[in-house]
Amino acid sequence: MKKIGILFGQENTFPQAFIDRINQKNVKGIIAEPVHLEEVTQGAPSGYAVIVDRISQDVPFYRAYLKNAALTGTAVINNPFWWSADEKFFNNALAIHAGVPVPKTVLLPSKGMPEDTSANSFRNLKFPLEWDSIFESLGGFPLYMKPYAGGGWKNVYKLHSKEEFFAAYNETGRLVMMLQETIDFTEYFRCYCIGGKNVRVMPYEPRNPHHLRYVVDGEPTDPKTLALVEKLVIRLNQALGYDLNTVEFAMRDGIPYAIDFCNPAPDAELTSVGEENFEWVVENMANYAIERAQQQDVTKGNLSWGDFMKDAVDGKAYKHKEKTSKAKPAGKKATKKTTKSKAKVASKTVAKTPAKKVAKAKTVEKKATKPVVKKATKTIKRITGTKVTKKINVVPERPMTKTEKAAAQRNLLSKLGKATAKDKDDLKIIKGVGPKLEGILNKLGIYTYQQVSKMTKPEYALVDALIDAFKGRGQRDNWAGQAKKLVKK
Repeated sequence: MKKIGILFGQENTFPQAFIDRINQKNVKGIIAEPVHLEEVTQGAPSGYAVIVDRISQDVPFYRAYLKNAALTGTAVINNPFWWSADEKFFNNALAIHAGVPVPKTVLLPSKGMPEDTSANSFRNLKFPLEWDSIFESLGGFPLYMKPYAGGGWKNVYKLHSKEEFFAAYNETGRLVMMLQETIDFTEYFRCYCIGGKNVRVMPYEPRNPHHLRYVVDGEPTDPKTLALVEKLVIRLNQALGYDLNTVEFAMRDGIPYAIDFCNPAPDAELTSVGEENFEWVVENMANYAIERAQQQDVTKGNLSWGDFMKDAVDGKAYKHKEKTSKAKPAGKKATKKTTKSKAKVASKTVAKTPAKKVAKAKTVEKKATKPVVKKATKTIKRITGTKVTKKINVVPERPMTKTEKAAAQRNLLSKLGKATAKDKDDLKIIKGVGPKLEGILNKLGIYTYQQVSKMTKPEYALVDALIDAFKGRGQRDNWAGQAKKLVKK
């Protein structure tokens, strides 16, 4: 007989529902129960084929017990070794390598010194940091500050000014924090992922009180958006290796940004997630635990490891490899269909739509001095003099030549009007423009509010093509709208 155990703490509804669901299925040779734990002897088997961990993040004794259980053949959900090593800042860094959009984020040293350290312990660290440069690189205020590890919305700050930042930072003591760009979202999703394959996309409103965050009667979501969100959820969890996790996405300008995806013991209480979501997670976790129990073999390893760790063991640098489609040359469309979406969307009736494969274009320009990351799908016209020669991506497939840059700059100023340093306005008043970006704009010949007020999509795209950083910020922060108000003043 193989036993499935669940280790839990203050939860009241999910653990027993999970146990009952497994036992109701009456699978031969498998039973479920709460983990019964007494003394823990090193190297001794736990007696469980599978243990679902819902509490060891708060109880170090349990975490040590689970590592011992894993060593002796138990399939622990989630992997206690990886869970101990993982944290949110690393999550963001890994997401970038996985090709998943995330908010711009900077890691901050703790305000207070860790125990048993002194100033000599930090001789490698430049301090104070270049705070204004950090604020500017993140797009300016408002910004979010949160611990680099942990969860439960503890010690999370939304900051609207430098004064608020320093006041909050002084409160954080020995916590290592990260400072993050604000994503002004139009839609928000919280997504369960089980086994790296089963996904439930749940409309979510993080600004509501906790018990009202799961949206029941929301507007229908575009099936293409849901398919993309599901794809990114699976991609992240396969990279991280979690058996059970939630991922949160904020939608801005049609792009899903992964906000929080280090939740290996996610909320599954009936009173907070709602009946439909509760039923889904109970059923799918029961099925997955049974599957893992049937696969469990004490002569083999029974933990899940993500692609990042698998590549590391093989001596490879991690880089996401699309598992469901092959890359196509730039300009050609993928012709094969992907498998149907497995995601279920809470409280909405949405047809399951095959996710479209996105062709991965390869850079073929061998003369380029540095690689160019291609992100944009919008296009602008490449200008040489006054003649349109062809269309290019907003982020070009190769760096623009000096001649092309000069021509594009002339075209930009013909739309915005010319100005000189004598006419200069303080562009830093515009949200999203700091000292560095103001200097870049000045070099392009943009000095005044009047010029900025004339920007539309083509002009924003030209600016993006001409600068090496801060791309997309102008349109996102509506520089033109801000400038128009300043002109009126």
